Amino acid sequence: GAKEIIPVSEISEAVAIRQQQPDVLLAGERDGVKIRAAQSGGIDFDFGNSPREFTPEKVRGKTIVSTTTNGTRALRACMGAKMILASSFLNLSATAKFLTKSQPEEILFVCAGTGEGVALEDVLAAGALTDLLADELSDSAEIARQTFLRSKSDLSAAIAGSKNGRRLLSISALRADVAFCSQRDVFNLVALMDGDGKLRRTA
Repeated sequence: GAKEIIPVSEISEAVAIRQQQPDVLLAGERDGVKIRAAQSGGIDFDFGNSPREFTPEKVRGKTIVSTTTNGTRALRACMGAKMILASSFLNLSATAKFLTKSQPEEILFVCAGTGEGVALEDVLAAGALTDLLADELSDSAEIARQTFLRSKSDLSAAIAGSKNGRRLLSISALRADVAFCSQRDVFNLVALMDGDGKLRRTA
């Protein structure tokens, strides 16, 4: 129910937008932990990166400025592409239907990763989306699809075994995120990033 999400790369960018627009909500993490005043020049962020924090009563109609260790940087790096979508298991089918209807000449999956490395949960999600769109696949897309197909019967366990999954399970307040984010098609929406760098719901 949020109006829009503005992904930014740095904490300082989020704080600058808040200073210009006091009504925006700030969301963000570094190394999985919610950004606190000591990291942001005196401002405690409203949310971390747990999707369970973003309840309708807190975010409906609001603009959220978000900065994460890797994800928002990946989105910003895609600026200039003809179309940018943000997807996960939670909106997988809606995204696949949108892409099928749009019929783009080429689809490139950009996985945010962890630090400088590959993140298993990203590969699984990209593989699941690839499986819905399966056509002429590059080898990397086929690797992702095969990885997903091997883990499909117990996706939650596969994600729990990833580096990020293990880290989240070790933090009591974030433990439930692993099961939550392993759910499929909870939301029937497509998240499209406009040319102005804002993510908005399109369906």
